[in-house]
Amino acid sequence: MTALSSVSQHRAGHVTWLVVLAMLVAAPFLGVYPIFLMNALCFAIFACAFNLLLGYTGLLSFGHAAFMGSAAYATGWLVRSGGLTPELGVIAGTLVAGVLGLLVGLVAIRRQGIYFAMVTLAMAQMIYFICLQAPFTGGEDGLQGVPRGKLLGALPLDDDLVMYFVVLAVFVAVFLGVVRIVHSPYGQVLKAIRENEPRAVSLGYDVDRYKLLAFVLSTTLAGLAGALKTLVLGFATLSDVHWSLSGEVVLMTLLGGMGTFAGPVIGAFTIVGLQNFLADRVGSWVTVIIGAIFVFCVIAFRRGIVGELLAWQQRRRA
Repeated sequence: MTALSSVSQHRAGHVTWLVVLAMLVAAPFLGVYPIFLMNALCFAIFACAFNLLLGYTGLLSFGHAAFMGSAAYATGWLVRSGGLTPELGVIAGTLVAGVLGLLVGLVAIRRQGIYFAMVTLAMAQMIYFICLQAPFTGGEDGLQGVPRGKLLGALPLDDDLVMYFVVLAVFVAVFLGVVRIVHSPYGQVLKAIRENEPRAVSLGYDVDRYKLLAFVLSTTLAGLAGALKTLVLGFATLSDVHWSLSGEVVLMTLLGGMGTFAGPVIGAFTIVGLQNFLADRVGSWVTVIIGAIFVFCVIAFRRGIVGELLAWQQRRRA
């Protein structure tokens, strides 16, 4: 009976994800603003990348916005001023974030806990200062007027519908990639490090090497999110590298459910949706409301939305 129940739950999970995918495909045809959907999907990629680091490796980074923002600036400048095609610009921006993540990771993973978080925050503030002062970033005005161009010289990305399905395809690929990583032997080692790092060391694993790779994978995916966001919106600004964005991705992950696959996606859509819905109604008070939601989340349901639902299902089966 247990095996049959497990198979049934597995199939139900697949059906749920197919329904969600069908809803995302149909959403722009049902009147949902494509720019909002693309922005939410970019942040969902960002949150999935962060969850790979925090939820499955146990490393809390307070500077992840630096990697998203650096890729956003790199892609924007290369496409606008360097004349690169959009696909090459996205790839280049993603590589910039990955290399930057490698350099920061080599320093940060030597520390644990709050010290790791503080190192990432310090590095992120340095990158923020560079983006503020560098002549090619536009300073406080940011990079404006980044063209979308044509994907592979054929698909006109200026069409919001075409751009949306490109972003959706990238999101699905990233999501499936994260699932594959977590379920791989490498992912099982990451979970072991998260649960009991000294035991993982005693079993002979090179913990620092595993953590460094997880950090680089996470920063690379965060860079991919930033590169896509620049193409979608047509600009990159200092808000993309500001420390507050690092706080937002923490909130997205915790609100949706840390250590779950669906949690970061739900958290990203919730926060982006609230920001868009409340911005014209309450103005700057939106940050206060989101902060209150974060406090309520930490106090009332620490597992997040998806985590609490999974725990409730487990209690019912028990």
